[in-house]
Amino acid sequence: MSFNTGSSIENQEALRKIESFFNPRSIAIIGVSRKEYSMGWTVFKNMLENREKGILKAKVYGVNIKGGELFGQKLYKSILEIHDEIDLAVVLIPAKFVPNAIKEAGEKGVKAAIIVSAGFAEVGNYELDQQLRNVVKEYGIRVIGPNCIGILDNHSGVDTLFLPLRKKVEGKIIESMPRPSLGHVTFLSQSGALGGTVLDYMYGQNIGIAKFINFGNKIDVDEVEMLRYLKDDPFTRVIMIYIEGIYGENRGRELYEVAKEVTKKKPIVVLKGGKTKSGSRAVASHTASIAGNIRIYKTAFKEAGMLYANSIPEFTDMTKALVYQPPAKGNRIVVITNGGGPGILTADYAEFLGLNIIELPKELKKRLEEKVNEGVIPNVATFSNPIDLSASASEEAHAVALEEALKTEEVDGVIFLALHHPPAITETFVDKIVNVMKKYDKPCVVVDVGSVEMAQWVRRKFDENGIPSYDTPERAAVGMKALVEYGEYLQKVGEFENYIEKIKAEKSK
Repeated sequence: MSFNTGSSIENQEALRKIESFFNPRSIAIIGVSRKEYSMGWTVFKNMLENREKGILKAKVYGVNIKGGELFGQKLYKSILEIHDEIDLAVVLIPAKFVPNAIKEAGEKGVKAAIIVSAGFAEVGNYELDQQLRNVVKEYGIRVIGPNCIGILDNHSGVDTLFLPLRKKVEGKIIESMPRPSLGHVTFLSQSGALGGTVLDYMYGQNIGIAKFINFGNKIDVDEVEMLRYLKDDPFTRVIMIYIEGIYGENRGRELYEVAKEVTKKKPIVVLKGGKTKSGSRAVASHTASIAGNIRIYKTAFKEAGMLYANSIPEFTDMTKALVYQPPAKGNRIVVITNGGGPGILTADYAEFLGLNIIELPKELKKRLEEKVNEGVIPNVATFSNPIDLSASASEEAHAVALEEALKTEEVDGVIFLALHHPPAITETFVDKIVNVMKKYDKPCVVVDVGSVEMAQWVRRKFDENGIPSYDTPERAAVGMKALVEYGEYLQKVGEFENYIEKIKAEKSK
């Protein structure tokens, strides 16, 4: 099945069914369990909690072969017993019963199904896998999975992740898998475990999520169709993709073509699993796909405008920069610091990544020296690149140096080290720096090193104001590199100015 069908009517119907994953009017959870913290118990509980909070508008129905009730809700023995239309079915039963459950869902008129159940082609059960495919095709149900954790939509409240939000440890209830806050990133993942790991990581990095989709074995809906859907999704500003392999005739070419169209409007950051021989072997037994040659993938990703990440930290650091800041118009970067050593490490790593840590333009250096003569910037400051204001610099000195750099035509972006340790840095510091950064359409990323409360507060405040913050110089450099690479691509395809105008319009709403 594919959006790439013959007529616009068929395309519209396909889109309507995809929409049922995210904005269903009613949901049936097949395989609700009374066993605490089991998959069926967790999904049913999370959905009901979201409905009670008013986040989820859809009606939620539980299905258990024995009937009864759970959390004060009636459980139906079959989806066919529910006296209501059902848009979305979530299936969490043993694999051998899944084809029949999908058959009943088809008879019920269900538009979309998320099959969490594992035990199909990924474990060599090809006959059952084919049986499931036949039923899906017969009834025209759109399917995510099997062997997946499904989706999280922070806007509609649909949450099929069977990962509990909280667990009991040493007699206390503590956070286990908190969902990231509402944001503008949509994350597509072939792996459920990797998806959960990255979501946990994003929660800690203050990166909000619009949607998360885990495809699993991809017997139907895959990255190609979801990218087509997300291209015009008003809630998605940046797309992350974790991919292990692509299968299906011409599917790699289709992914390349649709990505080329999407990246003109929205950046795509991709992390590839199965880059080595051992990784490729693991991929085959994980989601029944073929990893392929990493060089071919990387070449295709680059030509399509997708930004390639080498690790989970890079994956999230690049995304964080792209969702908060405009792309850079060029590669000329200035580093501003109040700590010499960290500033040097920032410049070193930024240059290692290919960023141009320029020699300061004469006019910029002259203006900074004038600020020294006026007593605004300390006379111990140095103006090579990094601009080292020293630990004695006031908050005003930081703001003035930043403004002078940003208003310089030969500067395309700034990496700003807002180290909180010097005594002159107070709680008013972040607001002063943010006010300067927001006056210009040039990208800025911030570094504050440390794990103490003050460091966490500084980074959180910058993030809340749309300025991506990082806890090491290297991570900030990765973020700036993504902004430079995406800017270069947009200029190459003639979409840079259109993109800048689009994000200006979004932020003005």
